[in-house]
Formats: sequence, C-alpha cells, structure tokens
Amino acid sequence: MWIVEEYRITAFILLVRTIFFEKYELFQIFASMTNGPINTCSAFSSKLTCFDYLTDEEKELVDKNQVEVVYKKGEIICKQGTFASNIIFLKEGMVKVYLEGQHKNLILKISPSNNLIGLPVIYEGNNTFLYSVATYVDSKISLIDINVFKQILAQNARFASKIINILNENTVLTYGRFFCLTHKQMHGRLADILLCLSQRIFKSQNFFLPLNRSDLAELTGMSAESVSRIIKDFKEDKLIEIEGKDFRILDYERLARISETG
Repeated sequence: MWIVEEYRITAFILLVRTIFFEKYELFQIFASMTNGPINTCSAFSSKLTCFDYLTDEEKELVDKNQVEVVYKKGEIICKQGTFASNIIFLKEGMVKVYLEGQHKNLILKISPSNNLIGLPVIYEGNNTFLYSVATYVDSKISLIDINVFKQILAQNARFASKIINILNENTVLTYGRFFCLTHKQMHGRLADILLCLSQRIFKSQNFFLPLNRSDLAELTGMSAESVSRIIKDFKEDKLIEIEGKDFRILDYERLARISETG
C-alpha cells in the first residue's frame, strides 16, 4: 500500500514541477511575441510528442479505444454544442477550428496534420464541444475515447504535462488572435495570416493554398471583397505572387513589417 502511495506522491511532485517549467516556457513565448509580428493562425508545435510518454499498456489501451475515420474536404468533424465522447487526433490533412455565429463564423485556428483537437472538452463539468471543426482538405482522423484519455491524464504525469503544454500554446494563440483582430488594420491582418500559413502550416515560401477568399475573410474578420482587394495590393507591391491557388511570398521582411505595424 505504501508503495502505491509513494508512487502517487512522486507523480504529483513531477507534475507540479513540470507545470512550473511549462508556465516558464509559456512566459518565454509571450516575451518572444513582443519582439516580432504575432502570427496567429496556428499553434507553435511542429511535432506532437505526448504519445511518446505512454507506457506500452497505455498505448495498447488507446489503440483499443480509438477509431480511424476519413473525412472528405468540407465535411464537419464535430459541431459546436454537441456531446463530446472523443478527443480528435488529426493524423493527416488540415482543418479549421471555429466558433459558429448567427451571421458569421470566427475561425480560431487552422490545424495541420499531427495535432490534437478538442482538448477544452476535458475540463470538469463540461461534456460538449465548445467549437466546430471542419476539413479544408481530405483528412484522416483518429477518434480517441474521452474517458480513456482522461484516465491516462490522471495516471501519467509526463503525458499530462505535455497536454498542459499544448493547452498553453493554444492559450497564447488565442491571445494573439484576439490582438490581431482587434488592434491591426486590414492589411496587417492579412499579412499576419499569410506569414503564418507560410511559416507554420506549409513551412515554405511557396505553397498551394486550399483556402478560398471566403476562408481568408473568416480568418481575418474581413469581407471576401476586402481580402481580394488587399491581395491585389500585395501583388502590385511585389510582396506576393499568385497563380491560381499557388502562392509565393516574395518579400518576407516587408510583409512582416506590415503584420507588425498593423
């Protein structure tokens, strides 16, 4: 009995210590944001590592309590306000996470492959999705039973610490989105999104953009007409080059200045 109790105490100490370092890391992220443009369309992590900290038994438990589903472009994966029975792991593809409004939706973020979605549903007293998720492209999804996910959170401190870090990153993202939409002019908002797509989603200055003008309008809080007009301005100023849906950023520094100054 004392061995079990000692394990619990050790796990608790490890979790508290890890939370401290994750909070310090969050502070560092905030500090770095003040030294440059805040790109706000997607979270920071380039690789999801939380599942690497599961034991063999926990990995087997997850495998037995998940299903893999393929969604076509434009399909809704989960809808705001519906009961949440799963945590969503995006294995392949790209999705938008958004709040539904009466007349207009607000996109919170874009999630590329290898991302967990739906983590806010796990807080105590909640059992519904707080936002909707839909695909931008054909996507492969793993739906993990939420009760199994909560069980592993409770027993594996290192796994829990990585989930805390993901939640911290998304908190920073939300703050950045709020700042961008409320403090930047239209040219700054679009520059912010284009830089984010290039640097965080596609990781290249040349990329195929599956988003249409309406999607960019939702991301930037503008009308589709305003997005088209500003894209034309950027093209004329030799900041970007577009051929169909193929985008190329020609001048990162100038686009970053526009994003930073708003």
